[in-house]
Amino acid sequence: METYTVGGGFTLEGEVFISGNKNGALPALACALLTDEKVVLHNIPHIKDVSVMIELLEHIGASVTILSKGDVEIVAKDVDWDTIDLPNHLVDSIRASLLLIAPLLTRAHSIVLPPPGGDVIGFRRIDTLIDALELFGAKCNVSSDGYLEAQGETLQRHNIFLHEASVTTTEIVVMIASMLEGVSIIRNAASEPHVQDLCTMLTLMGARIQGIGSNVLTIEGSLRLKGCEFTIGPDYMEAGSFIGLAGATKSNLILHDINHDDLINIKQGFSRIGISWKETGPTSLLISSHQERIMRKTISGYTNKIDDSPWPGFPADLLSIITVTATQMNGAILIHEKMYESRMFFIDWLIRMGANIILCDPHRAIVEGPNTLKPAIVSSPDVRAGMALVIATLCAQGESTIQNIYQIERGYESLIEKLVGVGAHISRSS
Repeated sequence: METYTVGGGFTLEGEVFISGNKNGALPALACALLTDEKVVLHNIPHIKDVSVMIELLEHIGASVTILSKGDVEIVAKDVDWDTIDLPNHLVDSIRASLLLIAPLLTRAHSIVLPPPGGDVIGFRRIDTLIDALELFGAKCNVSSDGYLEAQGETLQRHNIFLHEASVTTTEIVVMIASMLEGVSIIRNAASEPHVQDLCTMLTLMGARIQGIGSNVLTIEGSLRLKGCEFTIGPDYMEAGSFIGLAGATKSNLILHDINHDDLINIKQGFSRIGISWKETGPTSLLISSHQERIMRKTISGYTNKIDDSPWPGFPADLLSIITVTATQMNGAILIHEKMYESRMFFIDWLIRMGANIILCDPHRAIVEGPNTLKPAIVSSPDVRAGMALVIATLCAQGESTIQNIYQIERGYESLIEKLVGVGAHISRSS
């Protein structure tokens, strides 16, 4: 079993270069299947989820060439769209396998998709996606064992209102609309930075998309999309993770290759627990060891709260990070996870380590700090909770072990190297 051994209780100092956005790379790879022409993607992170998606593209029949670190070339010219059979062991490794619905439905006109995998953070329904596919004219059926079968021989443009601002559904719908003749208007669309990236990539391929960055997208599709060259944006989730790490461990960290606009909402959330940072350049920032470290109360004097919501709200994926950071601050904060009913259960590990956290229900927890965390043997339940446990063990004085690190490495590129580079005592063993 592969594990991390962490020696905690030390402050860190140095520079961290933020990788490309995992959640931007995965739809971009799927999008490359929409054209026969060459697509070159830059700033692709070398992580488990991306490796699985590349395997899926190759299984479908696309040629995928790693040009250099972070640079990938995809050519789908020789794909036999009549003989696509997706392997269960790859599809159930990543939830992003759902993104293949768009190229397969528009180019193969049919798809049989095994149940997708991904983080175990709660029930993640696909009703909104099915409704959207059917409005485009697809005939869909989900079997009792979770297989999605869809036929799309007569897809047509359509105006669609998404019942929830789902990122994955928005990305699939935008890709499909970009392949259909005519204008489709998508309302209540997700607008996260990686959704914006996908829309920008599609415009380079020949689609016309208005409203990028808003929740209303007007898409004029093209029956034949072109190849393109595109650079994936920085991973603001990774940046937020290192901000939380610096705050929790009282460290001085400089982050490079970030987009300040992606961090505005994140900055507001961290300010509520007494953590701030300074912009030091167009793509860099400094988190100082000298912080307020006091969790603010409301104007009325009540315990404040941090809750997640669709972009531009505070990202759900960073609630695990800000929860563990809050254990090292002075005061109390209510963490409210509105979207997933299982994400907060990793808090049990923090409580075993000595955190003063009350889990009110599956969606809410009250954190009181500061806490002295003790070293422990813990197990990563998902990508972000796993990173939160890395932060917790770096705070705990002594040696800890983190198991199930596969989950962490699904989403963080070169994590050990980056941490060791700023002075962390952490190693990986099999």
